[in-house]
Amino acid sequence: MFQAVEKILLTLWVGGMWTAGYVVAPILFKQLDRMTAGHIAGQMFTIISYIGLVALLAVLLLAMMQIGMRAWRQWRYRIVLVMLLLVVIAQFGLQPVMVELKTAGLQGSNARQFASLHAVASILYLINSVLGLALVAWRTRSKNWM
Repeated sequence: MFQAVEKILLTLWVGGMWTAGYVVAPILFKQLDRMTAGHIAGQMFTIISYIGLVALLAVLLLAMMQIGMRAWRQWRYRIVLVMLLLVVIAQFGLQPVMVELKTAGLQGSNARQFASLHAVASILYLINSVLGLALVAWRTRSKNWM
């Protein structure tokens, strides 16, 4: 049961990340003006982040309930913890600053700072996307994945 719940949680979040980031967001920016596309994409990424926070916390809590402190010795749960930290950094560290810069207007140094933060956020998102895909793929492929 534990493994099925974990697989569902990770698959839903990782699938949402790939759909939002690599399918929907590019379509938004292709079809809409940058302001509208950015606003919708920002909301979409916020929702995906909160889904990730819930899913990753649930996976870690389930692991702790299932196997206790041994979870921290397993590479899989260390990766989940890293992914959780990346979501927290992006959502609660980078995102508020980016919103503040957009609110102040994206001219001059604000635009450069926003671009830098956006690049960092994009890299963190890519890392989580790839790590999540690896976790889902490894879990699907392996019967004894711990």
